[in-house]
Amino acid sequence: MKDNQYSAKYALIYSTLVSVILLAPLFYYMVYMKNIHAIQNELLLKEKSLLIVKAMQEFDPNDAYFEYPRFKTFESGLYDEKFQPVFTLLHTPIKYFKNGYYLDGNEAYLVVKLPKERYFGASYLVLHNTIFYASVYEKVLLILFSIAILVFILSLFFLKTFAKPFQKMNKQLDNFIKDSMHEINTPLSIINVNIDLYNRKNEPNKYMQRMKAAAKVLSNIYNDMDYLIKHERLEHEKRDINISAFLKERIEYFSEVASMKNIKINADIETCGRVHMNDKQLQRLIDNNISNAIKYSYENSQIDVSLYMKDERCHLAFKDYGMGIEKVEKIFSRYYREDSSKGGFGIGLNIVKSIIKHENIELKIESNLKQGSLFLYIFPQNLQK
Repeated sequence: MKDNQYSAKYALIYSTLVSVILLAPLFYYMVYMKNIHAIQNELLLKEKSLLIVKAMQEFDPNDAYFEYPRFKTFESGLYDEKFQPVFTLLHTPIKYFKNGYYLDGNEAYLVVKLPKERYFGASYLVLHNTIFYASVYEKVLLILFSIAILVFILSLFFLKTFAKPFQKMNKQLDNFIKDSMHEINTPLSIINVNIDLYNRKNEPNKYMQRMKAAAKVLSNIYNDMDYLIKHERLEHEKRDINISAFLKERIEYFSEVASMKNIKINADIETCGRVHMNDKQLQRLIDNNISNAIKYSYENSQIDVSLYMKDERCHLAFKDYGMGIEKVEKIFSRYYREDSSKGGFGIGLNIVKSIIKHENIELKIESNLKQGSLFLYIFPQNLQK
């Protein structure tokens, strides 16, 4: 993951946690604001009740009729002692029959006690309206959003600030590894070339054979490290590869490594057409499987490598007769090694996993402790040509 993505991810997590923590005080703030809103509404209803009472006080009994005050957002009505309507504009049933202000959800009621036999025989004036808390919710959401944005920006700033020394250290480490890989490649190539030149001019001997095998093991580790460093930055071009010929070449390459443990590689390679893949990725898949099979096989044993067509799909199998795998589910984890005494960095099968996942290659594993393991790769038809 890139540094900016890393900072953004954890800044988002931190902002979410802080926002959740702030939900409690924001909730109480919202309740407080709703109470304030309700009190303001009560004052408004009382103001309207005074207007209605004033209108009734100013009514002249000699007038033909009384024009009851009407409001756009308020309903009101006059009721007798038994709360039977004398005159009402209310469309909702009254739940409260005592003097005072009442809230029922978003519905607000104000019941006002009137002097007896003074206002058209009414004993109570009831006012009703609906309270809308949209402005309160908008304000709370705005505060929450503003806090979240502010916390996210500050988190991003501080994470980047704190991460700078580590980023610098990681960059130096990456540069060191890249430079080291470059420095290793040159002497490794010289070793291989000089061994080949020596073998051409002189009779092969077991010492040079061991050196050659060790150089190939080192080359395989180098190729894994090189692929791991570059694969995210490079676009791997694909081509049609004769997988049978390619596999035979890689088996021949590892034959000297296998001979150091007196292991025989049995190859049963049928014609399997061509696969449309990147040659370096196919090489990493094959090399790591053969290398691991040799590494974890017992001495004086054998390895079976087979290539065949089945159900119109190409099957590639590697079978060893070694110590087997104890924790199959962990072997593809980076840096994991079943047996640290066997050497290596635990990155080979992790690379293989990334390749088969990208190419949709199916993998089946069978393993028994102290008996050996089978890795079977089934190529999808869209890779076959």
